[in-house]
Amino acid sequence: MFRLKVALSIIIFLTLMTVTSIIKNQTRMIEKELYKLNVNISLKEKDINESELDFYFLTSPLEIEKKVIKLSQNNYSPIINSKIFLSFSDFTNLQNKISVFKNQNEKKTQKN
Repeated sequence: MFRLKVALSIIIFLTLMTVTSIIKNQTRMIEKELYKLNVNISLKEKDINESELDFYFLTSPLEIEKKVIKLSQNNYSPIINSKIFLSFSDFTNLQNKISVFKNQNEKKTQKN
């Protein structure tokens, strides 16, 4: 009877010990992953903050005015709205119309 109790308590003790070590190792691995993810998140947050700072600086009215002045020294002229195409097909349709119109004008001048 005494041996059965000792054997049973040793088996329970060893079982609990192995289960505890397995859980502890899994917890340690999860903590390492969490640490890596936290480092990654902090780097991303830092990058976002720097990007926002760059954005706010570059889009400030003073900076935009400086850029426009610099561009105006290089014969800057704004784009005419009719030259902005919403799709490539619109552009090709206009080019086809222009080429047909040019061909008709060339034929008229050749006849004269």
